[in-house]
Amino acid sequence: MNPHAKLMSSLSLALGTAITTSSNHWLMAWIGLEINTLAIIPLISKSHHPRAVEAAIKYFLVQAAASALLLFSSMTNAWLTGQWDITQLNHPTPSLLLTTAIAMKLGLVPFHFWFPEVLQGSSLTTALLLSTMMKFPPITILLLTSHSLNPTLLTAMAVASAALGGWMGLNQTQTRKILAFSSISHLGWMTIIIIYNPKLTLLTFYLYTLMTATVFLTLNTTKTLSLATLMTSWTKTPMLNATLMLTLLSLAGLPPLTGFLPKWLIIQELTKQEMTATATIIAMLSLLGLFFYLRLAYYSTITLPPNSTNHMKQWHVDKPTTTSIAILTSLSISLLPLSPMILATI
Repeated sequence: MNPHAKLMSSLSLALGTAITTSSNHWLMAWIGLEINTLAIIPLISKSHHPRAVEAAIKYFLVQAAASALLLFSSMTNAWLTGQWDITQLNHPTPSLLLTTAIAMKLGLVPFHFWFPEVLQGSSLTTALLLSTMMKFPPITILLLTSHSLNPTLLTAMAVASAALGGWMGLNQTQTRKILAFSSISHLGWMTIIIIYNPKLTLLTFYLYTLMTATVFLTLNTTKTLSLATLMTSWTKTPMLNATLMLTLLSLAGLPPLTGFLPKWLIIQELTKQEMTATATIIAMLSLLGLFFYLRLAYYSTITLPPNSTNHMKQWHVDKPTTTSIAILTSLSISLLPLSPMILATI
């Protein structure tokens, strides 16, 4: 990809995110989302592979429909209330339309269908952007309007996302699709708590971004796209694969790793809100995700394939392990002792 085009896309991504997260006016938020969408499309299709072009078209069509729905909901709200302030979403109809639009942008159930396919057609670095940075502007809009949203609808979508993300990830063999369903499952955890404690949603998103960035950058270093290549990647970088196993277990939410913190706090908050049954259901559904995280961890460190693979030079890595991966891995594993300080802030 042309360096100038890459720089322009990267700057546009940063600009679109900044505009949406800092705006109080519906039109400015919509403009920021559109800039984001147009900036990521060249990055998705840069490999010129048919799968990449297909992923870019799918992404564009879904995001365009979601943006049109968001604009329609904001115009309806302005028509009914006479103002364009994001925080003044006081009517149930625009609130329902907005929830649908944001669910499409994030990939929440039942609007999840595009997300695994788009990630599968993208490179690992672009998939990382789609899983983390592109989720931030829609989540910001949800945070600003959380007091006006329908709790029953959000809870139903969150539980369905946690269930489907865990269930559909069980039979996948491509690492990008597994991480896509992992993202859908984690979005369910973020959505279920957004009305009751928005700061906790942000904390969950930050920690999810940290752990997912570690996993994607590690897989990018070892050039691992499927479970077949993951089984032999330990011969390239044994230490990196050992830390990948710990990061995957942290993403699953096992104590005493970092990923246990958001799930613990969310279950605690749901119990305080007298939603013990919902907390129990979503905690049980996270066991589905734990199964495929354990399978990934098992493949990355313990399994030796019984036959030779078709991939050349499995012992060779062109990309050196960078300092950033080491820092991200350390944070993904060891942040749980900071929980008293985090609890004091939220």
